[in-house]
Amino acid sequence: MAWRTTNGGAGRYALVSFDADGAERGDDPDAPGGRFSERVVAELEGDPRTDIFLFSHGWKGDLPAAVDQYDRWIGALAGSASDAARARAARPGFAPLHIGLHWPSLPFGDEEMRDGASFGPGERAQGVDELVELYVERLGAGPEVRPLLRTIVTEASRNAARDTLTDAARRAYLALDRRLGLGAEGAAGAPGDDRRPFDPDAAAAHSSEATDFGGSRLGGIFLAPLRQLSFWTMKKRARSVGERGVHGFLKLLQEKAPSARIHLMGHSFGCIVVSSALGGAGAAAPLPRPVDSCVLVQGAMSLWSYAPRIPAANGTPGYFHRLLADRKVRGPVLATISRHDRAVGTLYPIAAGVARQVDFAPGELPKYGAIGAFGLRGLQDAKQLPMLPADQDYDLAPGGVYNLEASRYISKGGGVSGAHSDIDGPEVAHAIWQAALA
Repeated sequence: MAWRTTNGGAGRYALVSFDADGAERGDDPDAPGGRFSERVVAELEGDPRTDIFLFSHGWKGDLPAAVDQYDRWIGALAGSASDAARARAARPGFAPLHIGLHWPSLPFGDEEMRDGASFGPGERAQGVDELVELYVERLGAGPEVRPLLRTIVTEASRNAARDTLTDAARRAYLALDRRLGLGAEGAAGAPGDDRRPFDPDAAAAHSSEATDFGGSRLGGIFLAPLRQLSFWTMKKRARSVGERGVHGFLKLLQEKAPSARIHLMGHSFGCIVVSSALGGAGAAAPLPRPVDSCVLVQGAMSLWSYAPRIPAANGTPGYFHRLLADRKVRGPVLATISRHDRAVGTLYPIAAGVARQVDFAPGELPKYGAIGAFGLRGLQDAKQLPMLPADQDYDLAPGGVYNLEASRYISKGGGVSGAHSDIDGPEVAHAIWQAALA
């Protein structure tokens, strides 16, 4: 799409965009086929780089929001002068290339949980048509879902006093779930399919939790199941973008820059994108060589994703377990955890449909939970560490897995998602640098 600079020009990066199916958007008139990735590769061939940093945003749905995140995140890396100096000292000729990925993600956090509609007397914050078109776009399922969405939203507008779904809304929801093609394979399923069978009534029953975080009673009862379907659709989309699009781009980078070290960083649902890029189709496709580090910042994906055996799923492995078994990452894998991140700590279980269903004892781990709240679990050798100040060194081993308790530093943020996007501090940047240099 474009080259961008941040942090006074020190943080130059490429922005490469994919559509919902994982195809690169062909909107660059100066590149073959309109694909900006071709220009990025051409620059690599003409100006070899020692290290390539590949980033994926999560719930930042539109391009300006993604650019804002990359400006801050890559700017923080470029602004870490001591880490950059260490890299130049350790690796003569150190020349990094930063690449930000954009994909059409659905909102996860404040935007998704705000009051979606108000049909009270004399008040109409959003009409039926606006809400229908909003969710047609978010679900990305084509115009055939429009009649089902219209039924759901119309039923909401006509039954504001109800505290349960109408039969018509329930039937529409079940039909919509079938049209979206989401699986129900439990905790071991692929992202988007790692859920229980869809139950619109149960989703509606969790509306009080949604109300506590800014949703209206109406929005909670009738739109909670729609938000839940949006959540699973985005998880599936993140996997599709990673497996179909970014995996091929990653292979191309490795082939065209055979001596470059490659580092992956994902945030929120972007952790699914980078994990899927490593795994390819079915999380089992080969790469020319391992990548050199992987950092998962406040991941909105299953805590069991990398586990060789999920205790609550009859010992079935997590979807991405082969990434470690096949040694797809030569260096360390880091995952951050923060108790101040309400998006993964509170909204994730609501969207997953397991709010109030506490099926684990104190000290045990849930069947459904997010990496950003619990870390990468089910791994015998994973180490639990505190996130360190920006002037202290980690002891990171190649191939090691580390859960960084980051509540001290990933702590700022209001609204319903809390500190979910507080990822551009120097301590987070330092952890990424340390993983890259391990």
